[in-house]
Amino acid sequence: MMQRSKKSRGIYWQIFLLVVLVVFVVIPLITLFSKIDGKTVHSLFNSAQFWPAFRNSILTTIISTIISVFIAYCLAWAISRTNIKCKGLFSILLVLPMLIPSISHGMGLTILFGNNGIITKLFKGTSIIYGYFGIILGSVMYSFPVAFLMFVDILKYEDSSVYDAADVLGIPKHKQFFSITLPYMRKALISILFTIFTLIITDYGVPLAVGGQVKTLAVLLYEHAVGQLNYSIGALIGLFLLVPAVVAFLFDLFNKDKSKTGYSTKEFKPKKDTLKDVLAYVICILVSAFVLFSISAFCLQAFAKTYPSDLSFTFEHFKNTFSKNGGEYLYNSIIMSLLTACVGMTVTFVVAYFTSRFKNKLSKLLHIISLISMSIPGLVLGLAYVIVFKRTFLYGTITILVFVNAVHFFASPYLMQYNALNKINENLESVGQVLNIPRVRIITDCILPQCKSTLVEAFTYFFVNSMMTISAVSFLSTRVNKPLSLMINQFEAYGMLECAAVVALLILAVNMLVKMIFYFVKRKKRRTKNVNKKTI
Repeated sequence: MMQRSKKSRGIYWQIFLLVVLVVFVVIPLITLFSKIDGKTVHSLFNSAQFWPAFRNSILTTIISTIISVFIAYCLAWAISRTNIKCKGLFSILLVLPMLIPSISHGMGLTILFGNNGIITKLFKGTSIIYGYFGIILGSVMYSFPVAFLMFVDILKYEDSSVYDAADVLGIPKHKQFFSITLPYMRKALISILFTIFTLIITDYGVPLAVGGQVKTLAVLLYEHAVGQLNYSIGALIGLFLLVPAVVAFLFDLFNKDKSKTGYSTKEFKPKKDTLKDVLAYVICILVSAFVLFSISAFCLQAFAKTYPSDLSFTFEHFKNTFSKNGGEYLYNSIIMSLLTACVGMTVTFVVAYFTSRFKNKLSKLLHIISLISMSIPGLVLGLAYVIVFKRTFLYGTITILVFVNAVHFFASPYLMQYNALNKINENLESVGQVLNIPRVRIITDCILPQCKSTLVEAFTYFFVNSMMTISAVSFLSTRVNKPLSLMINQFEAYGMLECAAVVALLILAVNMLVKMIFYFVKRKKRRTKNVNKKTI
């Protein structure tokens, strides 16, 4: 009887979580697309801007995705498969572009390669950054760190014994790559391609900064929804942007990965190979240098008196930024990010617990809806929230910004928690029932301590992404709750590029500080754990 009541309680919790996700994920999407009618379709398809923007989006996204994934794989190979030193330092430098808004990458490219750019003036050439080249280069800068981290994670679990056997049999390296590596990474590689493609095609920051006359669908959506408040046209463009993400979601859902490893895998220990190490150093140094060079450009513009005519050092732009409510918006961003991180981390853990521990139809449905958020671009989600919540008490408050960010970034932390919980012995609760120990005690005393590092990763993920996002929140913020990241658009529109650079540096500094705090906390725990093991 007691066991049945506990099960029913779990089902009630699942129903409650399902209702919450339906309200904040499913209903906004359905409402958004219900705004589309025949007149809207005819108006958009017959406009002079749509088809050129569609062609520009497809062309730049395909090229950027191929380049980004190729660079990311080369970097992941260099970190995972060679004996180079300073791997930790390279790994930190290579993910720095993830810590600033995408529009900042476009701004950095303008500082370097624009009409008055550092590189342009140094070589006395003309600027080629505006248009296709700038969009592609900026998109690669913005997206390759995401693909890099995904590749590193995949290569970490690959079994080296297969390659040892191939070496013994005298199979050449290029044949090993096509016969072993590619089949092992097949599903993951396709997922990465879809992820990067979706990330690039839905971004309006880079095209807005360096696109010039070349408009993309994301920029068109931004102009119609934010500039003209034409939500029906915005919804239809959003539907097009949603297609690749939905295809990726369906692929992940129905395509089972057949390249399973065994119960035990042999960890890769790279062999000494001078040529490989030199090549790895060249790849890592070149990409890291470009990343640092781009960020240094922000510093130069932020601290230069009048860029590019007067490069004397000044704090004037910091004062100017804070005089225009920069301090207030920074406070808004930090509070919003902290709340999003706390809410997001808690909800993803609770949802992951019920989907991993309760095997029923409700948990499967909950799992699918949790993954749907991965396929919703921020622009589309923000627009949907405007339509659904405009006349509610949530609209215009920081609460709705927290909710939209939590939903926007929900899927990845949820999967982290879900995978971590699946690795923990599923009989813990059964043992607790036999010993008459409440489920809450099992969670707090046994499960949470084993998930600490995953919870920290989830918290950091929510915080960093909420600090730098400009997509979903651009539709929902007001002057009172405006996040700092949106000041970049504002300063760029008024030609105050120095102040925009200051904002980018402030966001980068906060995100780096949070990353460093959690990095040293985890490192200290790891050292304590190792000392305890040695003592035992």
